[in-house]
Amino acid sequence: MATKSDVTTKYGEKRSAIVHAASVLINETGVKATTLTKVARAIGLNATSVTYYFPRKDELIVTVYEETIALMKATAEAALAEDTVEKRIAKFVSLHVALRERIRRGERGLITALSEIRSLDQEYQDDLLLKYRAVVNDVRAFFGDPDAEATRALFSARAHILIEAILWWPVWSLRYSYLDFPRVEKKIVEILCHGIPAKSGDWAPLELGEGPWRSNSDMPVQQNDEFLRAATLMINERGYRGASVNRIAEALSVTKGSFYHHHDAKDDLVMECFQRSYDRLSKVQMAGLELEGSYWTRLSSVLNELIDVQFFDAMPLLRTTALQALDSAHKTDVVMRSNRLARRFAGFLIDGIVDGSVKPVDPLVASQIIMSTLNGAYEARRWAARFDQPETAIKTYLSVLSRGMLADPD
Repeated sequence: MATKSDVTTKYGEKRSAIVHAASVLINETGVKATTLTKVARAIGLNATSVTYYFPRKDELIVTVYEETIALMKATAEAALAEDTVEKRIAKFVSLHVALRERIRRGERGLITALSEIRSLDQEYQDDLLLKYRAVVNDVRAFFGDPDAEATRALFSARAHILIEAILWWPVWSLRYSYLDFPRVEKKIVEILCHGIPAKSGDWAPLELGEGPWRSNSDMPVQQNDEFLRAATLMINERGYRGASVNRIAEALSVTKGSFYHHHDAKDDLVMECFQRSYDRLSKVQMAGLELEGSYWTRLSSVLNELIDVQFFDAMPLLRTTALQALDSAHKTDVVMRSNRLARRFAGFLIDGIVDGSVKPVDPLVASQIIMSTLNGAYEARRWAARFDQPETAIKTYLSVLSRGMLADPD
């Protein structure tokens, strides 16, 4: 006869299996496509069995997010216990790399993409965001107690970029064997701690001029451009699920019929948003290559321009928040395009190593940190708006790349 302890253990194991299955589905297909039926099928149960543990889908989604944030909190607290900034950064990275290795070896446990938290009901959203902010506070504490508002802003930027790098790691880690993880981990820590240019703090970006990657208020706006802008902003704010056709149409004061006149389906609009964003990023990169000067000067000019767009342009670049919701074919296309852009950044870095303006960093690893830094910049818009001078906000944010996270605050 089963004891009460046996029943409790079995209950916990089955509940954990349900949460894990839901986490996998969210990462693969997004929240909208994750149904209780699909979760049940993934672990050989029927939907009724799942509803015994989670009567409503939102309850399961919230639990998945809570467990992810709890895992991030635990890693942040473990890292914070180290006695130096460098050891804290290294520990935080190490714990997340080790988690990805265990998953590769078949162990359960996932970091779930948190991009669609803002699509949940407000009561759930507020509680989850409060818990996530506790993680951010722990990571910011890696760098010590700020003695001025400017120092606090710098530490906030470092925490944000470090977390973004860790959240992007599961995507690009797939390109490596887990046997290579120890080396990759070391390179990630080196870049985050010490930056990229050969001369620490080297920051003299050149102007790229008014390019087609910027919103131009002097030019007549086409309605499709307005759809792309509204959709990009809404996906960046609310994730794929929260950016409904109704909300996009309402933001533009048009009908749903007008939306479907331009797009067969919402996914078509999302793909067009990705293409437009990547086209703009590519044009900035190509403009940077035409500049005179060292390759670090060219790269820093590109980064300066792109962060300016992310912080202050009316139409920022699309975050990867919509990636999980795309079907596998479209997702493959988006990741492939992202990797091509990352490889172009790697080309800047390789040429910079040759001309002596860039440290001998691993260009493939550094390029992915650059991509996550750019991708996460939209989330720092409110942070950037607090600065009196836009260029100071950009320089402070990108000091993680130009000076590293161990540099003393100016």
